[in-house]
Amino acid sequence: MSINLHSYRHCVYKINLHIVFVTKYRKKVINSDILKRLEEIFSHLCQNQKCELIEFEGEPDHVHLLIDFSPDIAPSKLVNTLKTISSRMIRKEFSEHINKFCSLPVFWTGAYCVISAGGAPLEVIQQYIQNQDEPE
Repeated sequence: MSINLHSYRHCVYKINLHIVFVTKYRKKVINSDILKRLEEIFSHLCQNQKCELIEFEGEPDHVHLLIDFSPDIAPSKLVNTLKTISSRMIRKEFSEHINKFCSLPVFWTGAYCVISAGGAPLEVIQQYIQNQDEPE
């Protein structure tokens, strides 16, 4: 198995982050249409940040992202960008559905989870993310 390394200025790297976002009050608001749209949004935002969305899946109250990450961006900055823009876009595009659950002007809780994906083989993490129960 070969490792696909990246280079940036004077370094060679392979950084993978497993990120979890949870909906505000853990409301089960994510349906299949929202999940598909979130994947599109996150993929586009990652490309803009010199990162790559490797895997994405979720359940009605949270999502998992596996991101091939660039070392010139702080993880907290990437998370802030992903959460802020996706929240704004999803609340705008799916406002009628989301307002049934919560009328606050936020989609995600303020907390998040970031885990370095080096401890377990990436295939195991990818399989875990792929096996999430999709919302109806």
